[in-house]
Amino acid sequence: MEISSIIGYFLAVLVGISLGLIGSGGSILSVPILVYIMHVEPVLATGYSLFIVGVSALVGGIQKAKQQLVDFKNVALFGIPTIIAVFLTRNFIVPAIPEKLIEIGTFVVTKSVFVMLVFAVVMVIASIRMIKPMQHKESESDKPLNMRAIVFQGLGIGLIAGFVGAGGGFLIIPALYFLAKISMKKAIGTSLFIIAFQSLIGFIGDLNRTPAMDWNLLLGFTLASIVGIFIGNLLSKYISGDKLKTSFGWFVLLMGIYIILKEVVL
Repeated sequence: MEISSIIGYFLAVLVGISLGLIGSGGSILSVPILVYIMHVEPVLATGYSLFIVGVSALVGGIQKAKQQLVDFKNVALFGIPTIIAVFLTRNFIVPAIPEKLIEIGTFVVTKSVFVMLVFAVVMVIASIRMIKPMQHKESESDKPLNMRAIVFQGLGIGLIAGFVGAGGGFLIIPALYFLAKISMKKAIGTSLFIIAFQSLIGFIGDLNRTPAMDWNLLLGFTLASIVGIFIGNLLSKYISGDKLKTSFGWFVLLMGIYIILKEVVL
C-alpha cells in the first residue's frame, strides 16, 4: 500500500470523528482527502463522498437513535425535499455540466476545477457558520413551525449536497435548531439520518453513470470513517461540541482558502 493511501485512510478516521462529535464536517474533509491525498478525480470524489458520508452517518444516526436523540418526524419533514433535490442534482444537473466551462486562450476552467471551487466556497460558508455561535431566541420558541421555510431550506441543502457531495450537516443542524425548534443534541442526531438518506440516494444515482468505481478504496475509506464515528461518539461525552465546532470551523476556513488558491493561483 502506498504511503498516500495509508495517510488517506488515517485521515478517513477523522471524517467519522467529525460526524460523531458535531454531526457535520464529514464531506468537507472527505472530498479534499480523496482528491489531494488519494488522487481521485474531483467529480468522482464527490460521488465517493456521498457513499462514505452516507454509510458513516447512518451508523452514527443509529447510535444516536438508541440514545433517543433523533426526531424521526423531522427526518421525514426535512429529509424528503432534501433527498429529492439530491437525486435530481446528481442525475440531471451534474451530468449536464460541460467538461470545459470557460476557455479563453490558455485560460481554461474545467468541470473538475469548477466543482472544487464551488466546494471551497461551500467550505468557507460552512466555516463561518461553525465559528459563529448559534444563539437561540427564547421569544421565538412558542411560534409555530415554518413548514414552508423547512421545505425550501431542505431543497436548497439537497442542491448543494448533490453538487459537491456534501452531507450539508452545517446547514441542516442550524435549520433544525431554529426552524424545527429541537435541542442541539437532538438536531445533531436527526441530521445524521437526513445526511445518510440524502447521501445514499445521491450515490445510487451515480451508480448508473459510473460503473468503474474503486470499491476497495471506497469500502476501506468508509470502514475507517465508521471507526471514527464510534470514537467521535465516545469523545462527545467528554468534549464540548461547541468548542470543537469553533476550532473545526477555523480549520475548514483555512482548507477552503487553500483549495481556492490551489485551483486558481498555484
